[in-house]
Amino acid sequence: MQKKFRLNPTQIAPIALGLGGCLATDRILVDGLPVGYMYREHPANPQDSGWRFFAGDEDNAYMANNANHGVYDVNTVVNYSPDILPFVHAEVGSAFERNQDHEFVLVEQ
Repeated sequence: MQKKFRLNPTQIAPIALGLGGCLATDRILVDGLPVGYMYREHPANPQDSGWRFFAGDEDNAYMANNANHGVYDVNTVVNYSPDILPFVHAEVGSAFERNQDHEFVLVEQ
């Protein structure tokens, strides 16, 4: 089944280029929810930024289905949730989640 992304390719602006790939869920890219939780781990390969982006409501069963997430350019995810831009250069090991005021706060991973 073909995914129906919330944005079409012509809507993706060059905001955060050259950062590499990341994992992001369909809750963000298909359903249009903002990033609610993100963390950066050691990259899996030279093209990987290490970033992993989630809406925050994905459970283990959702994540176990590989059709529910994919590898995308960090720039693509920034276009879906621009308020992550100030954090994309955070160090490996960093994790952030939205608080009740919808602001990102540093959390323990």
